[in-house]
Amino acid sequence: MQLKHRPVGLIILDGWGHNPNQKHNAIKAAHTPFLDRLEAEYPHAFVKTSGEAVGLPEGQMGTSEVGHLNIGAGRVVYQSLVRITKALESGEMENNPVFREIIKHVLAQRKPLHFMGLVSPGGVHSHTQHLYQLIRLAVEMGVEEIYVHAFLDGRDTPPASAKDYLAELEDELAQIGVGRIATVMGRYYAMDRDQRWERVEKAYTA
Repeated sequence: MQLKHRPVGLIILDGWGHNPNQKHNAIKAAHTPFLDRLEAEYPHAFVKTSGEAVGLPEGQMGTSEVGHLNIGAGRVVYQSLVRITKALESGEMENNPVFREIIKHVLAQRKPLHFMGLVSPGGVHSHTQHLYQLIRLAVEMGVEEIYVHAFLDGRDTPPASAKDYLAELEDELAQIGVGRIATVMGRYYAMDRDQRWERVEKAYTA
């Protein structure tokens, strides 16, 4: 028997989800007759979009990038967040040749170690726990002077939350006993991905 091939469309609506709670539910309040008909007349199912179901740590919120990657792969794709966490916990990072070479150079030249990156628990491009663990690891390996160049997250975290993350960073550095915040800037400048040098230049020259 010859199978009939019919076209199939994969349509992703970012931010669209299922919540039985009617209160403060924009999707329930919206007029969506076509989608309502699809749900009423055709088989449907729900997928998990956060935590271990999409290759993130348990309890970590999902993102559009994570969702797209898992849907496209058709399987659970372990995100960089999980892989880095495992590398830090297993000791793999300590034995990483690139990391060891950096520490070796810093110690030999008696120079400070600089960390540049997103200070955010958003989990998309970084996680603050990784920064803290890397700083502790560097100190254990003999580094005595550390500077953090903090990029603030304005996309994957709540508005005005950076002050809390910076306060947490200062507390962690105080507990470790080494390190200080050197520069603070937004990801709009430091992480531009549209080839706008006039933005990146401000972060580079800081």
